[in-house]
Amino acid sequence: MSHGAQEAVLMSKFNPFQFVQEVRQEVSKVTWPTRKEVWITTIMVLIMVTLAAIFFLLTDLVIGQLVNTALGLRG
Repeated sequence: MSHGAQEAVLMSKFNPFQFVQEVRQEVSKVTWPTRKEVWITTIMVLIMVTLAAIFFLLTDLVIGQLVNTALGLRG
């Protein structure tokens, strides 16, 4: 059977109600985080973003100074 014919057979067997039932079964298997876990994770992400921003700010300032010094510019 050709690829197109196989695809047509698969499409004809598609049942949207069965699909929704299978999706609900899979969602019921998911372990959802608690509010406390979400809050702690959110705080951790904000702290890491702040630290990364400070790191890149300082790195940019240092590299900018080095470039200005190397080019003989005064800033």
